[in-house]
Amino acid sequence: MNRINVLQEATEAHRQFIARRWFFRQCGVGLGAIALRSLLGSAMAAPVAANPLAPKRPHHAPRAKRVIYLFQAGAPSHLELFDHKPELAKWNGKLPPAELLEGYRAAFINPNATLLGPKFKFARHGRSGVELSEILPHLAGVADDLCIVKSMHTDAFNHAPAQIFMNTGSQQFGRPSLGAWTTYGLGSESSDLPAYVVFSTGSKGTSGGASNWGAGFLPTVYGGTLFRTGGDPVLYLSNPKGIDPGMQRDALDTINRLNGQRLGVMGDPEIAARINSFEMAYRMQTSAPELMDISRESKATLEMYGAEPGRPTYANACLLARRLVERGVRFVQIFHEAWDQHGNLAADLRKNCGNTDRPTAALIRDLKQRGLLEDTLVVWGGEFGRTPMVQGGDDGRDHHPNCFSMMFAGGGTKPGFSLGESDDFGFNATRDKVHVHDLHATIQHLLGFDHTKLTHRFQGRDFRLTDVHGEVVNKMLA
Repeated sequence: MNRINVLQEATEAHRQFIARRWFFRQCGVGLGAIALRSLLGSAMAAPVAANPLAPKRPHHAPRAKRVIYLFQAGAPSHLELFDHKPELAKWNGKLPPAELLEGYRAAFINPNATLLGPKFKFARHGRSGVELSEILPHLAGVADDLCIVKSMHTDAFNHAPAQIFMNTGSQQFGRPSLGAWTTYGLGSESSDLPAYVVFSTGSKGTSGGASNWGAGFLPTVYGGTLFRTGGDPVLYLSNPKGIDPGMQRDALDTINRLNGQRLGVMGDPEIAARINSFEMAYRMQTSAPELMDISRESKATLEMYGAEPGRPTYANACLLARRLVERGVRFVQIFHEAWDQHGNLAADLRKNCGNTDRPTAALIRDLKQRGLLEDTLVVWGGEFGRTPMVQGGDDGRDHHPNCFSMMFAGGGTKPGFSLGESDDFGFNATRDKVHVHDLHATIQHLLGFDHTKLTHRFQGRDFRLTDVHGEVVNKMLA
């Protein structure tokens, strides 16, 4: 045997000796440790995951503790609902001034189309004199609780990117939604229901899809849970035949123990989210039936909302939103995709307001009489506005990002107040302009956050809802 072979054999023996010594001594899994783990059994087998939705304290004292966001997808016409433009009526059928269209991009129409006067009359309401369209008679009854911003503007003029931008602060897929940021920052006050609940009540789903309420790069536990307005709120929530609660609990304990073992090894927050979702679904089997049974409400309450038990309507969703926030849910969002009036403007707006005006006003009134409006922020609005120029003969309007209106109530907003102005045609916001990033900064401020500090590290940098933009709109705060 030559020296090289002797050296190789000695090295191999030393490596095996070191490997055994490293395994038994250096890794802390010697025979004593193995025996101890065996004795402890399952007590060490499944580490308990911390609840990612436990209530958390924001940066400063919040004005709002929860949000109900009534998202009117498709983009309501501000010119028919909130922003009265008598001058536009005088220009009906005439071409817009050339300087108005300089650098303007429209979605579908030739920007040089003729102007279209407002289709409905306006009047002032309440002690505050808030001006509203005649097709919003129920909101007129709560005018002194409303804060209307008439100077909103956005960066996008097509539905999907504009909806995603309004809900996530970015036109690109993959960013966390406003609701997800809220639950990430505040957690939830409910242990039996999701922190963030979503309804879809329009004639179709949203153009931006589930990205409007997704968690993006945050752990999925912070994303929205889509509820139905009748039956089981989530499919397959009820046990199949032959499965009793004891069997389900045993199965769930086994699954959670396996997930807990994996969590202890990997430390992946998605595993904690999975454990939380299984447990939440189990608890919802008790809490959800009681929540969804709106027949328990008084006849007067059902009539106030126009709600009918068992029907998948916007009115039912508004009533359920109140029931959810009463039970500690942090963020409720109703998507009502019905407002894309390229034609048939007058008739469709009457129909849409007939479906939404009464329940929205009832929600505000109901929250107020229960003492919840003061710290519940209600948001109403779409992704952009509609053009002053006509589309579809003489009864339609195209997408318009330069100016639109949104409505707020409660949660620290100034009641009986209108902020901002647009020009005589409702084309451009001209005073106290509010960008989408400013809106997000303001909502987060009301919830107790400095929007520049509520961040999450992803792909090497800290992200926030407002990116590098946004200023709190102090003028709309009470």
